[in-house]
Amino acid sequence: MKPEPTNTEVLDIETFTKNNLILSENPVLRYLTFSALYLAQGIPEGITYFAIPAWLAMNNKTPVEIASFVAVIGIPWSFKILIAPLMDRFTILSMGRKRPWVIFGQLGLILSFLAIGLVQDPLNNLNGLMIAGFFISFFGAFQDVATDGMAIDIVPINQQARANGLMWGSKIIGTSLALVIGTALINILGFNTAISSLSIAVAFIILVPICFRERPDEKIMPWTKGKPSKESKAAQLESWSQIFKNLFKVVVLPSTIFMGIASIINGTMYGLIDTFLPIFTIQELGWTNTSFSQVYSITTVVGGFFGMFAGGALVDFFGDKKMIIIYLIASLVLIIGLAVLPYLWGNDKFIFGFILLYYLFYTFLCIAMFAASMKLCWQTVAATQFTLFMALSNMGRAAGSGLLGTFKEIMSWEYVLLCTALSPLLTIVFIKLINFKKQRKTIDALSKI
Repeated sequence: MKPEPTNTEVLDIETFTKNNLILSENPVLRYLTFSALYLAQGIPEGITYFAIPAWLAMNNKTPVEIASFVAVIGIPWSFKILIAPLMDRFTILSMGRKRPWVIFGQLGLILSFLAIGLVQDPLNNLNGLMIAGFFISFFGAFQDVATDGMAIDIVPINQQARANGLMWGSKIIGTSLALVIGTALINILGFNTAISSLSIAVAFIILVPICFRERPDEKIMPWTKGKPSKESKAAQLESWSQIFKNLFKVVVLPSTIFMGIASIINGTMYGLIDTFLPIFTIQELGWTNTSFSQVYSITTVVGGFFGMFAGGALVDFFGDKKMIIIYLIASLVLIIGLAVLPYLWGNDKFIFGFILLYYLFYTFLCIAMFAASMKLCWQTVAATQFTLFMALSNMGRAAGSGLLGTFKEIMSWEYVLLCTALSPLLTIVFIKLINFKKQRKTIDALSKI
């Protein structure tokens, strides 16, 4: 007969089971949780940045109108820096430093997806559509800030590149699925019902931050038992002056400044190409919104898949800086190639190849840029500092989206693409100026003061 377990053995089993549900104690759970949360971020992006612009293009809205919509929904992502200090300063510490904010952001996403169904006659009410899209982007950005802050707090530095690969790959897949499913639902059910129904997918993902703790002994919900962890107490800043004083110390460092400028310029490329593709393929090449969504989804899922399993590994092996420059050079060559070969635009395989390669390098570039940005962060203000990099990138993205309509009014597509190619070229210049080792030594010195 098998002997009964001793009290010590029972305690060990309970401790092991409990620790398996704590993010700081379980690397596999960390990877799965952050991947799921980034998948949730991809849903609003797929709808607002791609499905709706493609639908507007199919319904003969002008490039200026479409670019204006994309620029407006990009605004909340540009001002994430205003949200991050709030999260660094206030939280329900007994539930973790960032998990309460993640849950709040997910709730907001659910409600904002339902609210867009209230917009009447969206094709002839672009202002109403912009307002509804703005709130979807706002809560998407809110959840993004909280998730990034939690990742920097919880994920060890030596696992951050791999985590970024899984997270960004999941976001790309979420974006792709939202686009292809959202487009199909729009064509079958109509715009309002289709977009509102996507709140169901977001609602399922809210279970992820609800079920797991950041650190041992913390509460699952405000009314359950638990207490703040020592690590959270030590990292939590208790005054606005502390936050802004520490943020200023790290923001004025040269490498932080160079990364900030590189993020703005690189974001401009994202905005220009993301807005260019649905307008160009549908209105210039005669594609349907369904064919665009299918091509975009296939190519970005491929990019996301390779990014999840290879993006972080390549950064770990070759280094952030080297891989960022390689990806930027590849993007530069691709964009110039499309610009100087207009006689191949009628070849669907050529356009498919461009989109596939661009989004493959786009995914790898995002993973490398995010991993590099995390390395430049000081943990005491990590959420705010990392969000600053992301906000600057999104500011560039919003500017790029808005510029697309203006560029198209004064020049042909070939010259629009050549102007876009300046972005990766200039980004390379500033990336080469970054010194990661010097930044880390300075941050270590600041932490001892």
